Amino acid sequence: MISQGLYRLGHFSTRRPWVVMGSWLVLAIVVVGAAGAFGKGFQDSFRVPGLDSQKANDLLSTAGTGQEGLTAQIVVTPLDEKATFLDSAQARSALAQVQAGAAALPNVVGISDPAGALTDGSATSSDVVSADGRVALLRVQYPTLDALTADDLANLKAFVDQASAGSVLRIEAGGDLYFSFAESAAGVGEAIGLLAAAIILFLAFGSLIATALPIGMAVFGLIIGISSMSLLARFMEVPSWGPILGVMIGLGVGIDYALIVVTRHRGYLAEGLDVRESVARATGTAGRSVVVAGGIVMVSVLGLAVAGVPFMTGGGVAVAIVVAFMVAISVTLLPALLGLSGHAINRFGMRRSIETDGHRWSTWIRHVTRHAGVYAVGVTVLLLALAAPALALRAGVPDDGALPADRTERQAYDLLAQGFGPGVNGPLIIAIDTVGDQAAVEQLRDAVTADAGVASVDASAIDERTGIASLVVIPATGPQDAATEQTVDRLRSDVIPATLDGSSARAYIGGRQVNFSDVGQRVNDRLPLFVGAVLALSFVLLMLIFRSVLVPLKAVVLNLLSIGAAYGVMVMVFQWGWGADLIGLTSTVPIVSFIPMFMFAILFGLSMDYEVFLLSRVREEYVLSGDNDESVVKGIASTGRVITSAALIMIAVFLGFVTGQDAATKMFGLGLATAIFVDATLVRMVLVPATMKLLGDANWWLPGWLDRLLPRIDAEDSSAPASKERETTESLTTSSS
Repeated sequence: MISQGLYRLGHFSTRRPWVVMGSWLVLAIVVVGAAGAFGKGFQDSFRVPGLDSQKANDLLSTAGTGQEGLTAQIVVTPLDEKATFLDSAQARSALAQVQAGAAALPNVVGISDPAGALTDGSATSSDVVSADGRVALLRVQYPTLDALTADDLANLKAFVDQASAGSVLRIEAGGDLYFSFAESAAGVGEAIGLLAAAIILFLAFGSLIATALPIGMAVFGLIIGISSMSLLARFMEVPSWGPILGVMIGLGVGIDYALIVVTRHRGYLAEGLDVRESVARATGTAGRSVVVAGGIVMVSVLGLAVAGVPFMTGGGVAVAIVVAFMVAISVTLLPALLGLSGHAINRFGMRRSIETDGHRWSTWIRHVTRHAGVYAVGVTVLLLALAAPALALRAGVPDDGALPADRTERQAYDLLAQGFGPGVNGPLIIAIDTVGDQAAVEQLRDAVTADAGVASVDASAIDERTGIASLVVIPATGPQDAATEQTVDRLRSDVIPATLDGSSARAYIGGRQVNFSDVGQRVNDRLPLFVGAVLALSFVLLMLIFRSVLVPLKAVVLNLLSIGAAYGVMVMVFQWGWGADLIGLTSTVPIVSFIPMFMFAILFGLSMDYEVFLLSRVREEYVLSGDNDESVVKGIASTGRVITSAALIMIAVFLGFVTGQDAATKMFGLGLATAIFVDATLVRMVLVPATMKLLGDANWWLPGWLDRLLPRIDAEDSSAPASKERETTESLTTSSS
């Protein structure tokens, strides 16, 4: 049984603290050492089998055109605002030198030729020199991602810096290579989150030791968890943002889980229990909430595999590993340290306990339950209003145009848009397998060129070996414009089928932005299945824990409300631009295609942390008294301060990541912080007591036949408590009366 096993584990950890600590130290050394010796780097591959854009990329790979690899864009313009490449020999000479230097960089397989276009007089009709002669574009072609490393980006950056020094040219760079090996500024977010967490913990605990333990546990868990990700990357694709998300979630749950255990331990010490018994009971009770809540988080993120997107599956497994380490540390290493700390856990600070009778919380909860109907309706309407903008959510991937104005990628993006039009920043690539019908290439080129959403089309030569050709299509609109998506849809559904009707040739549309869009569509298509699976599993697990039908049903509905509110706030900030300046966002952007599903998995799990912890205490009170109304007041009042402190810590950690420059990281940070804020305040402290008051004893109703059918995952722990009353209180699940 869970509580009994954890109680014994807590006792063992206090009896053999050095064994436990030594075991964790050895594990950390092994994992970190193995990661250094055998770990593999992270990569942002958006390869998803079966997508139209993936089929295009596979065809290009077969032909070996080089277009299947990554592209960097070096954008050049004269520093003299009156000069152009058409009338300045000095500017042309400098451009030729830049072009030659870029072509000589390691792993470069091809480069466009604006210098040649200027020499032979074709610049006025070229797609690499702007019509006014002010902007030249060097498309630097690299191999596929798995053949490259971050050193390739470092080499390009060093070259650009060197070429810019003392030059008559302004040189900016961006493109796929920058996107795939982008450096994260997550360290700033980590520092801000940890500092805020330390302040909150000290104010809550009033003890330096009690403050240091949760933070130390979280940091130690991150060292092992993040190191293990590089080992995981040898077996499956782990995206570069996996460690960022792992740090974000790991810090939040690691500190929160330790907070819950330490809080219960200090409460038992205050009741007069000796240290060893106090730690064991805290591990058996609060530790059980940690195990269940952590299990739900892991099940949720592992459920991302149903999306059928490899990088999401890898990201989910990576986060689940971090959470698993945090749970294991909270019920083994933390009890060992608590045992060694003894009564010193309350020293070196203000003498206070985070867990009190909660007079102010009792007053508030009684007020809510006296006006339960009004609060239930009012808060529900408010949350629905916050969630309403989510209906306008538009999935996509922010491009370089969303970066701060001082970044070279943003400068290159803006120069290209000014010189060639907005569509040049998001070219489409149509891969054509002629299958013997080579005339289809020109026919398709003419048909695509005639489309109103297309600015220009450039055709490649047909590969004689494979019969594969490609069309580089420049849309008339920007990568993030809805009109560009409509152009792609029109080409796929109308233009290509009509042109190739009766032909043996096949054609597929790819390109980075199209690939992102296709991935987003795949995620959206699988989202209902994923949500349904997570909700069903969570409902069953909570029903097993609390032996109730309405408690888990209510939990599922209320969690959906808080998650929906987070989605709505994200749309208001990122798509509509409300308050965007406050978080350093320079332009509106679509919601990154995979974030809604990832957020649902993470938030549903995290919100269950509070649900399990809160309702466990309510359930304890109900088993003792049989009075639903009083149990709600006592249970929520006794946990209100803990939940508020835990929520503040998570909010601080998540908001710390909003300070980063990457739009996706900002979305994760703001979305998670919003949902936790809503969940810990409006939901847990208003809707939960209001709805439980309205439902009365029906909260704990479970049909007799179902009660007999369902397995009991826990039982009263006869080894831990000293009396029958304590035995009943400490058991977190019992049969319904």
